[in-house]
Amino acid sequence: MDKPIISLEGVEKRYGSNLVVKKMNLEIGEGEFLTLLGPSGCGKTTTLRMIAGFEEASAGVIRVEGESIENKEPFQRNVNTVFQNYALFPHMTVFKNVAYGLTIKKVPKAEIEKRVGEMLRMVQLEGYEKRKPDELSGGQKQRVAIARALVNQPRVLLLDEPLGALDLKLRKQMQIELKRLQKKLGITFIYVTHDQEEALTMSDRIAVMHEGVIEQLDVPAEIYDHPKTKFVAGFIGESNIFDGKVREIDGEVLTVQTEAGRMRVCGEGFAVGEEMHVAIRPEYMMVSRESAEGFDLPGTVKDFIYQGTVVKTALDLKNGQEVKYSRFEQDHSVSEGDRVYVFWNPEKAVAIRKSGQEAMG
Repeated sequence: MDKPIISLEGVEKRYGSNLVVKKMNLEIGEGEFLTLLGPSGCGKTTTLRMIAGFEEASAGVIRVEGESIENKEPFQRNVNTVFQNYALFPHMTVFKNVAYGLTIKKVPKAEIEKRVGEMLRMVQLEGYEKRKPDELSGGQKQRVAIARALVNQPRVLLLDEPLGALDLKLRKQMQIELKRLQKKLGITFIYVTHDQEEALTMSDRIAVMHEGVIEQLDVPAEIYDHPKTKFVAGFIGESNIFDGKVREIDGEVLTVQTEAGRMRVCGEGFAVGEEMHVAIRPEYMMVSRESAEGFDLPGTVKDFIYQGTVVKTALDLKNGQEVKYSRFEQDHSVSEGDRVYVFWNPEKAVAIRKSGQEAMG
């Protein structure tokens, strides 16, 4: 990464005795689309609000373009924020909503008209200048909010769950439009969402947050294919996760004993006797009538779950754990109640170290 446009160094946020963001170190590159992803209460929106200036950091330093911004008001930070509720002025027209920031800054009228016109063209709202917010659809309101933020030509745009109020079809459409707009403008986007599919679709990098800590910061493909922690494996996409102990090591292949049975996974740097996790995606799981070499994972077919293009088969393993495997069509070789054995290509599973917190727990 070239010189970061935003950096957080040891940033913390405390509410009373509750530490909601813990010693965060994060660098965001110029023109990057970075997503803060995680469940409710993980600290992602608080992090965004500290960058915006709506919350004060309890510790650490936040820099924009190398300059510390702790003592700057939100309007002095050269960042703009788009909220989930749009925060449009209901009594103002679309034009006046978009022009609001420029009007406050006393930008000349001709310049305002030029810049607002350009923005409305960019978000495909030409001809809507005289409409009021209550005459617009959800997607159109969202575009007005984005145009209003971008017309100020910020170096960084902060987006707090901006598509959360839209229906699924419109949300997917807006994801693509937002990504195109970001590429076209070259502005740094910092995006907050709890929707992992949204994050995978739009981001250059994703910071997966859990309990105030970034568990993994990586490109989408690495986050999906090589989760570094048990939490990331369970949060991103769908994974079957097993807790176990390394019993044998043969080159890169580990034989792991779990309560559900014996399995194999590829991994490096593990020791015999070490506690660990194994994660395997439903699409990589297979079943047979007999156990496969290196595997002893008996289970019973529970039911079939139809999800449009995919059919998932749920299995109950001997320890009571439910796992799923998926196919594009129903696996007619098995029926509900059948006893089968689960296995997979060890290269398709992910070996995950037990974290320090878990070990202490």
